[in-house]
Amino acid sequence: MADMSKLLEQARRAAEASYCPYSHFRVGAALLCKDGTVLTGTNVENRSYGLTNCAERSAVFSAVSAGKKEFAAIAISTPDSAVAVAPCGACRQVLSEFARAEFPVVFAGRDQRVDTTLGQLYPFDSLQNLKNGSRG
Repeated sequence: MADMSKLLEQARRAAEASYCPYSHFRVGAALLCKDGTVLTGTNVENRSYGLTNCAERSAVFSAVSAGKKEFAAIAISTPDSAVAVAPCGACRQVLSEFARAEFPVVFAGRDQRVDTTLGQLYPFDSLQNLKNGSRG
């Protein structure tokens, strides 16, 4: 079982490295691999906003680049928001490529924390149906 509070603290620290000159909205992610390795990511903005990369995807891409493809949990921190901000649709889609519905997800702002699962965030993922043996 992952220590989600410890993982969330690593995500908070990762947010400090954020490159967000346009939104001024820092995001950090800490991705726990099944072998115990933690890789972090942060949001990296670009003046061509569509080329921006989210913290969650930065962490996943970093992990895959390091040869890690089996993940145990993820934590996301948005320290510039009082409320917890959930991963965007693109990040949910990328996470679902590597994780099952029961994959633990925690996300937090300064004053709110949400503990959930990927399946609760992304309940109708077609790939999950394939992973679970359903072709319908």
